[in-house]
Amino acid sequence: MNLKKNMIAAAVAAASFGFTSAVSATELEVTHWWTSGGEAAAVKVFADAFDAGGDTWKDGAIAGSGGVARPVIISRIIGGDPMGATQLNHGRQAEELVEEGLMLDLTELAEKEGWKDIVRPSSLLDACTLDGKVYCVPVNIHSFQWMWTSLDAYKKAGIDAPKDWNEFVASAPALREAGITPLAVGAQTWQTNGMFGVIRMGLGGIDLYRKIDVERDSEALRGEEMVAIWKAFGDARDLDDPNNSIQNWNDATSQVINASHGAQIMGDWAQGEFQVAGQTAGVEYDCLPGLGIAPALDTGGDAFYFPKQDDPEKTAAQMRMASMMISKPVQVAFNLKKGSLPVRGDVDLADANACMKKGLEILKDPANIVPGGDQVFSPDTTGQLEDLLAEFWTNPDLSPEDAHDQWATIIEEAE
Repeated sequence: MNLKKNMIAAAVAAASFGFTSAVSATELEVTHWWTSGGEAAAVKVFADAFDAGGDTWKDGAIAGSGGVARPVIISRIIGGDPMGATQLNHGRQAEELVEEGLMLDLTELAEKEGWKDIVRPSSLLDACTLDGKVYCVPVNIHSFQWMWTSLDAYKKAGIDAPKDWNEFVASAPALREAGITPLAVGAQTWQTNGMFGVIRMGLGGIDLYRKIDVERDSEALRGEEMVAIWKAFGDARDLDDPNNSIQNWNDATSQVINASHGAQIMGDWAQGEFQVAGQTAGVEYDCLPGLGIAPALDTGGDAFYFPKQDDPEKTAAQMRMASMMISKPVQVAFNLKKGSLPVRGDVDLADANACMKKGLEILKDPANIVPGGDQVFSPDTTGQLEDLLAEFWTNPDLSPEDAHDQWATIIEEAE
């Protein structure tokens, strides 16, 4: 459609119109970990819009996952070499940096532009707020609660594509017989942790998820529902290739795109890879939110923080960048490329694909929305959970029962 083809141009034009009041052009280094094909296409929307406003986006991409990038980002800020802006996730990742007075206060801009009235769900702006002040701009809604299936792989196997997790598990023998590995999995710890969260939500439902992540209910943590979920996670372990050497999430997504694997449990950012590969939702691939059983969204995502600068011109440019990132046209263009949902509730997404529309429909009902792990667990707790789940996935000698006990203990003792 012409609208889709012209989306970036519209965003750039709007950015140029809105931000050319800058007294002088200013260069800002922006650090992030968006390096896959789909992510690079999305971040270019931000860069083009910022440059069109008369300033200069100096890209500081850090190869690897957020787990690799965050220590580098934090070390630079603490060490007195701050970048102009940096990606982090919604939640508690920057809490200590804010408390130390190292992040720019965006409250005046947020109030002027009415962020409180346009950001949905409100928990995203709350996650940027400390002691009543806003310190980051949320740019998207990402949820891990998706399973992506290769329709081409199922055609090759001569069977119908699954509509839910149970059908997927049942299809595994037929996939293997056709030379197709059922489940594509990257070996990085955050991926295993996220996959477990999706299985936990899909099989246990939203109420159990809330009892554990929000209420830290010990009975729920160690109850029969979680026993069954840990058994299912153990069964899922057998759907992976025992000789799997894939590390990066997007390489695992490529296995689904290439139909060598049947499915991947991964966040909605995987959509960017399908788009770059020229695939269409409902044609070459399909998506199952909540494993097709309990559709829900954990509203994680990305936010940008702006480390304090000694240069007033850079500070002014930081404010222009924050305003650009949450502006209507940029929100639409960026999120269409990223595969995520916009944080603004007042934008037109008629051009969204079939999977994005599923997400938008889920988002309409607040009862379907739960906080992401970064919003409820500290980085230390998250790291412990990730390490345990990665060990379980790669060590068949670690039983579901023992892993369940260790997992429950970590959450019970969490800050």
